[in-house]
Amino acid sequence: MDLRDYLRVFYKNWILIAACALLGIAIAAGYSIVVTPKYQATTELYVSVRSGDSAATTDLVQGTSFARQAVTSYVSVVNSASVLDRVIDELKLDTTATALAARVSAESPLNTVLIDITVTDDDPKRAAAIANSVGTNTSYIVTNKLENSEGASLVNVQTIQPATAPTRPSSPNVPLNVILGLLIGLGVGVLASFLRSILDTRIHNSHDIEQITDRPILGAVSFDPAAKKRPLIVHADPRNPRAESFRILRTNLQYVNLGGPRSYVVTSSVPGEGKSTTAANLAISLAETGARVALIDGDLRLPKVAEYMGIEGAVGLTDVLIGRAQITDVLQKWGRGQLYVLPAGRIPPNPSELLGSSVMVTLLNDLTSEFDFVLVDAPPLLLVTDAAVISKLTGGAILTAASGRTKKNELAAAVRALDHIGSRLVGVVVTMLPVKGPDSYGYGVYGYGVQNEIIEDETAVEHRTRRTAQA
Repeated sequence: MDLRDYLRVFYKNWILIAACALLGIAIAAGYSIVVTPKYQATTELYVSVRSGDSAATTDLVQGTSFARQAVTSYVSVVNSASVLDRVIDELKLDTTATALAARVSAESPLNTVLIDITVTDDDPKRAAAIANSVGTNTSYIVTNKLENSEGASLVNVQTIQPATAPTRPSSPNVPLNVILGLLIGLGVGVLASFLRSILDTRIHNSHDIEQITDRPILGAVSFDPAAKKRPLIVHADPRNPRAESFRILRTNLQYVNLGGPRSYVVTSSVPGEGKSTTAANLAISLAETGARVALIDGDLRLPKVAEYMGIEGAVGLTDVLIGRAQITDVLQKWGRGQLYVLPAGRIPPNPSELLGSSVMVTLLNDLTSEFDFVLVDAPPLLLVTDAAVISKLTGGAILTAASGRTKKNELAAAVRALDHIGSRLVGVVVTMLPVKGPDSYGYGVYGYGVQNEIIEDETAVEHRTRRTAQA
């Protein structure tokens, strides 16, 4: 993955990342509100060795060195039962020495003779009282029990900084908890976003398609929830952005297969990817330029073209292939242009055999020689062999792939199916693209060749084509 892929993941999942961050902040804030505040009070002891007034400097240095060595042991004395039991009795605490030891900590700064005693409690005054009592009783145990020789203590332990009741709790640290909650939430959100991206096997944008095939992306059609109600958007609403996307597809297709047959199969890997809608709208947009276009419903299993185009579909391609009708009798003119539609007719029991017959070869050859463009709407490639059979008889296949629906392995299998039989994949049309977000539809992104130049020259191409047809 390059930087653009990472940015696309962040942009695509920013709501998830933001939600996780807010959830982390909420959990941290809730925890800070619910948890009982804790207060810390600290007292400081100074350890020294007793010496007479006439003690030499050497004796003082040796005494200080001894105190530094001994203070490490005295730190452990702070949490001993001999000290804490006296504290419990002195303050009449309802606890045990073991439980109290968990709330008392002691440490000695490096190369010093100081002992810092810290007590944590949910009552600030009690924390200070316990700290002072621990310091006093530590001094008593050390001087009177541990370092006492012939009634005189060799060590002096005195309090130099008594504990005072704290005014602010030491925990919870609300700002720190909120920052930690934010960072953890962001981390979880980013991790979830990448896992979602890795585990998502669907096609979303041109980058996903480019990883599967090197064939060009001929066009992109945005998602329209009302597509079933008005499938012929080029005819129903010519100024709609989706209608313009089919015109861009038309223009790009005019630059494909120059000098070769202008007959194409429009298919998909699985059902529901918009192949029939794409074929119908592409045929209408091609006819708008003045070109003669034949649209054949080659889906003899689940025909849709007659329904979309609003024509009679009882007699059609099936009747021509079995010799019941002539092509001139069933080919129906549609609209004001030069668009002719051949519906599927009745559903036969052997569609693959009919579509691969010599009659179908002759029919396609005749239509290709008579019309500027011949489009065949065929069934999905992964369900039946019909589309693969027809694609061998035409100039190639146009494969539709629905954003957010088609799986990568399905598109790859469809591409392999065409390659396996030696059929030509002309290009891919991405359908059902979201209108917003990193995978959204854009005119300048999906094109064949230099998209901007094609769009600018489109009107001129249409005028030239119309003038030629009229002449």
